[in-house]
Amino acid sequence: MRLVIVTGMSGAGKSTALKILEDAGYFCVDNLPIPLIPRFIEMLSAPDADVKKAALGIDVRNGQALDELAGDVPPAWLDARMTTCEVLFLDARDDVLVKRYKETRRQHPLGGEGHVGEGISRERERVTFLKKKATYILDTSRMLTRELKAELDKIFVEGKDFKNLYVTIMSFGFKYGIPQDADLVFDVRFLPNPYYVEELKEKTGNDAGVQDYVLNDERAEKFLEKFKDLIGFLLPNYILEGKNQLVIAVGCTGGKHRSVTMANELYTFVQQNDDYGVRIEHRDIDKR
Repeated sequence: MRLVIVTGMSGAGKSTALKILEDAGYFCVDNLPIPLIPRFIEMLSAPDADVKKAALGIDVRNGQALDELAGDVPPAWLDARMTTCEVLFLDARDDVLVKRYKETRRQHPLGGEGHVGEGISRERERVTFLKKKATYILDTSRMLTRELKAELDKIFVEGKDFKNLYVTIMSFGFKYGIPQDADLVFDVRFLPNPYYVEELKEKTGNDAGVQDYVLNDERAEKFLEKFKDLIGFLLPNYILEGKNQLVIAVGCTGGKHRSVTMANELYTFVQQNDDYGVRIEHRDIDKR
């Protein structure tokens, strides 16, 4: 039997992940008391049981019992029943978690009345050991539900290799400011600007005419070659360093033409490798 322990930070999407796994055919139970897990495994591992894959939601709601997992993850009793156990850890930036709690008006399990930030800090300390032992780590700070589903399907349905790195490729306009959470920032303002071509001015880098104008320049061709080579080198090395979320920002003046074109090209390049999750975002494409 395949067992997935779904854990991580409250507000990072554990409940959503369990629903996605349930839709994928997993028998899912959320917040089962940890002392009952051995009995649960025993029932599902019985010869007449027809459950082949299950998912358990475990988090700080288990209180002090959570410390029982601080030793071996998976615990030794799983191996005794020939159960394959994987740990999925869902994380998100603190500011994102605070925003989600404010939007839902829910109380953090460790925060007390109104103290969301303090609760997040306490929880992060409590679950650090689980993150270190996780099989898969997904940072949902920038993920939409459909993007989370796509990543979980890769791992738990399609069985593809997954290296715990989720890449966001973002185009932006320097006139609106550099994205605060960008890990890598590239400036493509040296390329010819379609803004000054009357028939292209109101179009974007998602339009073929703009793409042709930008990419047909020799400088764009050379830049793309070096750009892809650099990113192709960096991604596996970021994985070796334990990074699980990477934001690559590509900027031009207004964020509509050159940066969108180059971000789309990089997205196509990274998407070819199933080892990484990847999404694209055009932050300023609709701004005037």
